[in-house]
Amino acid sequence: MQDTVVIIPTYNEIENIEAIIRAVFSQSDNIHILIVDDNSPDLTALKVKELHEEFSNRLFLEIRKEKAGLGTAYIHGFNWSLNKSYQFIFEMDADFSHNPKDLVKLYQACKDDGADLAIGSRYVTGVNVVNWPMARVLMSYLASKYVRVITGMRIHDTTAGFVCYKRQVLETIDLSKIKFIGYAFQIEMKFKAYLKKFKIIEVPVIFTDRTQGESKLSSGIISEAVFGVITMKLKSLFKK
Repeated sequence: MQDTVVIIPTYNEIENIEAIIRAVFSQSDNIHILIVDDNSPDLTALKVKELHEEFSNRLFLEIRKEKAGLGTAYIHGFNWSLNKSYQFIFEMDADFSHNPKDLVKLYQACKDDGADLAIGSRYVTGVNVVNWPMARVLMSYLASKYVRVITGMRIHDTTAGFVCYKRQVLETIDLSKIKFIGYAFQIEMKFKAYLKKFKIIEVPVIFTDRTQGESKLSSGIISEAVFGVITMKLKSLFKK
């Protein structure tokens, strides 16, 4: 997994951060990690700094002044990564909802199978979610269906946050024009790649809800996703 960086945004992930860093590094000696921390009060960044002494050439940290949204954290990470020589750039959560062992599958989809964007998909082979209440499973599944209908994308898991991008995708998309900051950010990035005709492959994974720390999902984030999709689609039509 050469030329690879995994971007992990964090806010109050002290329970998970050391374990997820070690688990990711165990997948390959060549993989790098960028932590984008939103000045976590629980001192997540301090733990990362301690681990940097052990992984000085592979672990990197960017600290932002305050909590400013998942989307802006990833944009920060994308721009940082594009200023380096990385060819494969990942999005991944810190809470083990994304299995580090699946990084290799996403990498192979891009490197060997021709994908420009590989998605760790919960829904491409049914519903592969563990430890979620049924109401949340239904909400997430139906949200992806809704997005698929509105946008026309042939993607089963449009809100997935476990993704591998080839460098070219992020270079082609104008990151300064990405509007959404919550989970709708994930939809918007996929939609931009879809409009640019990049090849998107969904790789089946099992999503396991966090066991440590608190979920960042809120009603505002859900609302942004539901209503933002319609606006996003309409704007794309007027640009044609």
